[in-house]
Amino acid sequence: MKNPLRRQNPLDISPRAKLVSYVLLIAWTIVVLFPLYWILVTSVKIPLDVETGPYYIPFVDFQPTLQHRQEMLFDPTSDVFRPMFNTVLVGVVSTVLALLLGGSAAYALVRFNYNPRLGMIGLGIGTIAYVFVALALGVPWPVALTSGVAIFLILAGAISRRFRRAIGNADIAFWLISQRMLPPVAVVVPIYVFYQNIGLLNSHLGLIVTYTATNLPIVIWLMRDYFATVPIELEESAAVDGASPFRIFRSIVLPVSLPGLVATFLFVLVFAWNEYLLAVFLTGADTRTMPLLVVAQDATRGPQWWFMSVLVLIMILPVIFMAILLERYISRGILVGAVKG
Repeated sequence: MKNPLRRQNPLDISPRAKLVSYVLLIAWTIVVLFPLYWILVTSVKIPLDVETGPYYIPFVDFQPTLQHRQEMLFDPTSDVFRPMFNTVLVGVVSTVLALLLGGSAAYALVRFNYNPRLGMIGLGIGTIAYVFVALALGVPWPVALTSGVAIFLILAGAISRRFRRAIGNADIAFWLISQRMLPPVAVVVPIYVFYQNIGLLNSHLGLIVTYTATNLPIVIWLMRDYFATVPIELEESAAVDGASPFRIFRSIVLPVSLPGLVATFLFVLVFAWNEYLLAVFLTGADTRTMPLLVVAQDATRGPQWWFMSVLVLIMILPVIFMAILLERYISRGILVGAVKG
């Protein structure tokens, strides 16, 4: 018999609602995990089992084999290690650079006030556009860059006096974050032409610069929330004790924001790891990444799902292991960002 004096907890849900919740969670878990399981079992099937299936239970429906993995890893004609090296190099380096640059920008937007004038911003954008147009027309890049800087310096004084309207930190943050809304297909052709003129096409450096720039808005967006959770009183106390701004950032801000840094690192790494469109345009045979190799299997071998499954496993396993190792930081980082947001 229920006690009529017992107060109802507003967070309590009925048994029927709990049942529905569990059913939905189980269904969603199946939806998420089934593709991974399909890739895993397909990678150990012979072609006949794949084409005459579906067979899903090893040693019951079919006999697993490691033949395809051996062919992919040890066959001299199968070039898997170079694309994997390219993916690791470009993904890790671009993610670290994006975290350093974006994290610094996010911290500055949280702790300092900026009021740049619209006239100077317009002049800067116009100068960059001038340099890009000059490069597209075949002007050597030292000449285009030098003339662009000269034009900016000549016009800066007059424009700063005439246009006095300024913007604030919130406007700057919105502009930076909004760059991610631009679809990559809208900018990939200009980037291709620009890289072709300066010699960065089909190079690791070109892809690293591109991935760093495209992932900067994500880092700034996430790290602003994490840095905003750090009590400013901690930094003020350290400053009173004589700590330099760099030491405050290194000894106080970074340790407190470590979960957010790790979570952001993994998110951005996954974006760079799986990126396809920019890599199609900007890489060649020597610098192509794993997503391009997976897609190329369909063009060279046809839809041989057993080989493609092996490549997908090789591609995703490092990220899965990294996520498992950093799980405690990731969960804390996501929680902090969710509470702040």
